[in-house]
Amino acid sequence: MFLKIVRRTVRVFLAVLIFLIVFVLIFDRLVQFRMSDHDIMAWFQTRKLSPLIRYYSSQGRTVRYLQSGDSSQATILFIHGAPSSLSYWREYLADSSLLHRATMYAADRPGYGYSGLGDPLPDISRQAAIIKLILDSLHATHHPVIVVGASFGAPIACRLAMDYPQLVDGLVLVAPPLGPGLERYFWFTYPVESPLVQWVVPRMFVSANREKVWHRGELTKMLPLWPNIHIPVIYLQGTKDELVFTANAKFARDHLVNAPSLDVRMIPGRGHLIAFLEKGRITRAIHDMLDKCGAAR
Repeated sequence: MFLKIVRRTVRVFLAVLIFLIVFVLIFDRLVQFRMSDHDIMAWFQTRKLSPLIRYYSSQGRTVRYLQSGDSSQATILFIHGAPSSLSYWREYLADSSLLHRATMYAADRPGYGYSGLGDPLPDISRQAAIIKLILDSLHATHHPVIVVGASFGAPIACRLAMDYPQLVDGLVLVAPPLGPGLERYFWFTYPVESPLVQWVVPRMFVSANREKVWHRGELTKMLPLWPNIHIPVIYLQGTKDELVFTANAKFARDHLVNAPSLDVRMIPGRGHLIAFLEKGRITRAIHDMLDKCGAAR
């Protein structure tokens, strides 16, 4: 009798374990927030556009990026948040008004998309160093160069301007967490870092969670560097942002002391995902920054 109970318990345990493994594998595959090269090319081709998808290596990381348009007038670099991928920006990369004025680039940041999904790189300075190759080594990019960063991509955009001032002429920051601790932390943020939990978490959330854990410290490192930004900045955020506190607007005003202009645009009634819900406003902000930096129309 005892042996039967033991065998039944073992069978149940193995069945549950197999179910969990299969569930995790399926869930990870379904929840990735990325598009394959084939799928993203097909998406653009329905809009009669043929972007270029390329890969490069830097600091031991392989990075995928996309180039849209071939204008010689200006350059726009889009940096996504967490979790996300370059496909987050596809509506902007296909925007005819922007294509008329600039060549546009977007990259899968390390740990996302097809740049090592689930293998995060939470060091903001290293991410900036890797991404900046798109602007100064892989292409003869045309100035003015506008960098657009959303959510966790915004501090990386700022770090680019801090560390490589010769590369960046203007910043457009979308729902940006800039001040240490001025963002929402979840009860599960630190438990997810445990290997006992992490194996059941989809890879893109592993990357996002690791960045969340490091973020306060990374932003603290940037505190002495804000006076290094000597270019115009446009800041956009929803007044009901539930993830990034609106106190970041005051942080920007207090710390961007050498920016020749800081234009803070708070969007009434909107939450964090304004890049999707307010594309028109953000596109206008990019055009305004191109105008401010002297790009031809």
